[in-house]
Amino acid sequence: MIVGQATATRSSMSGGHFIPVFVITVALALTTLGLVMLFSAGAVTKSGPHALVSKQAIWLCLSIVAGGISAFVNLEWLRKRAWLLYGICALALVLVLVPGFGVKVNGAQRWLGLGPLRLQPSEFAKIGLVLILAVYLSANQREIKSLWRGFVCPSLVLGLVLGLIMLQPDFGTTFLCGAVGATMMFLAGVSLRWLLPLAGLAVSGFAVLVYLDPVRIRRVTSFLDVEANANDSAYQLWQGMLAFGVGGIDGVGLGKGRQQMHFLPEAHTDFIFSVIGEELGLIFSLGIVACFLALFVLVAWRLREAPNLYLFLIGSGAILAIALQAVINVGVVTGSMPTKGMSLPFISYGGSNLMVTFVLIGLILNVFRSWGGPVLSRSREL
Repeated sequence: MIVGQATATRSSMSGGHFIPVFVITVALALTTLGLVMLFSAGAVTKSGPHALVSKQAIWLCLSIVAGGISAFVNLEWLRKRAWLLYGICALALVLVLVPGFGVKVNGAQRWLGLGPLRLQPSEFAKIGLVLILAVYLSANQREIKSLWRGFVCPSLVLGLVLGLIMLQPDFGTTFLCGAVGATMMFLAGVSLRWLLPLAGLAVSGFAVLVYLDPVRIRRVTSFLDVEANANDSAYQLWQGMLAFGVGGIDGVGLGKGRQQMHFLPEAHTDFIFSVIGEELGLIFSLGIVACFLALFVLVAWRLREAPNLYLFLIGSGAILAIALQAVINVGVVTGSMPTKGMSLPFISYGGSNLMVTFVLIGLILNVFRSWGGPVLSRSREL
């Protein structure tokens, strides 16, 4: 009981109750903001704002249910079925590439059509990767410094999913999943003498594929000189940057933005942050960035007390997937990174991404909950 009381006291002192509440509050606040901005950004679409908000609201209800399940599912039960979940994710990624199953939009075959619904398996692959790497790396902790068990095997597990996502093609999600997986391997203790050469090789291969793809190389070159390509390949990025300039400090007012009036393509999805910048201004935009930053910092801080590597890696992988996606989206719409299709977590329109984000948040809360009370078995580690 002494060990349990000490654990509970430490948990309370380090924000054991505050941080989970903060995580839930930020998630719901950003999602609510997303619904409001979708109503504004969708005002000029053919289907109208009510259609976008209605569809997103349905997905939000499903996402809350999925997030609640992931927050209370037994993580030991999940550990035993991680390979099955990973296999289902890989199978779904294969089916996307099969004619008749996969749905192609704008030249990319990334969706599975299930009646009126479209699911994006690459989004759900994030969950499968986080879980399987957490399970494998924690189970092989004693051999984590070895070449085969510690580096080659987890790299193959990661590489299979990355290769399937790349075939769609989806360079943005491939990069995101690769960064999350490599970081999890580093946090687990995999040697940098193997990770760094692999990262260099991956970046080089990535650069070659971009160079050989006319569409993506044009995006990169236009990103380097946005103004010169404002009427061509950098049109979307230029309009997004203009939105921030028009919004200024305070914004033009909710619902009064003009960039989404057929000037800014994908205003309700990848570039919704630009709509926020125009209508609500710089201060509000920085507040959103601060929310994501605080979410990452506080979750990472709390994870220092994880009682074992398995829980630590689940929480770390989940928050990394959310935070890195937010960084990429904000970087793209502000002209800091080349244009790529990447939603802003919680806010952008899209059912698959919203559900996956809520599931990841649920896993983080589940990890916190799993050591929120007295845990006598931890006495061997103290």
